[in-house]
Amino acid sequence: PENKDDLAISRAVIAMAHQLNMAVVAEGVETVQQLQCLGAEDCEYAQGYLFSKPISLKETRMLLREDPSLAYGR
Repeated sequence: PENKDDLAISRAVIAMAHQLNMAVVAEGVETVQQLQCLGAEDCEYAQGYLFSKPISLKETRMLLREDPSLAYGR
């Protein structure tokens, strides 16, 4: 959100994807501010260190067994 060029690119990509009836996944989200900014632009999904460090497939399966709702967006 601090870099106006990055924000303009993000807005354009999100808008283009929505025009093509595609959902958007933002990668590399590290801060709450980034997440809020993406949410304000109607980005459906996000992943990154804000949510979790990278984990193995085995760890992912365990997490999803414990809480299946983690597999869905907001």
